[in-house]
Amino acid sequence: MPRELLILRHAKSDWDSLAVTDFDRPLTERGKHDAPKIGAWLLREGLVPDHVVSSPAERARQTAVKVCKALGIDKGAIVWDPEVYGATRGALLGVLGRCPPGASRVLLIGHNPGLEDLLEHLCGDALELADDGKLLATATLARLEMPADWVGSAPGSARLLSIIRPRNL
Repeated sequence: MPRELLILRHAKSDWDSLAVTDFDRPLTERGKHDAPKIGAWLLREGLVPDHVVSSPAERARQTAVKVCKALGIDKGAIVWDPEVYGATRGALLGVLGRCPPGASRVLLIGHNPGLEDLLEHLCGDALELADDGKLLATATLARLEMPADWVGSAPGSARLLSIIRPRNL
């Protein structure tokens, strides 16, 4: 049975918060508006994940909570995996490999450049950049059809179904 992976880059973060570390950087007002838009779109499309895993960094945490609230998923169900923060493609593949075998749709919330690298690895070189030259801008969601097993996702093993940006909703 094919599985789906939803890759979501955290929403727009506040670079003006100079008094906080990168890990503690919060969302901007735009980010606080965009994250629930993605969650509402997922709900309308019937794309509710079975498993949600997120970076514990503040901007990703806020994004995950707002998306899950729009989906009707309790924030207590979110897995806060420290390996997602600053992750390489290899680390993210490891995170996916630890997803429950029964999860048919997984939502992964994290950061660039790791998420873009993961997306390019899974889908191959056939990805087109948006007009702004970005693959995963903030709060952008990539939906992929994955192989039956989360473990060992080989290069080019996924099929990109869609890329959704909040400004297009």
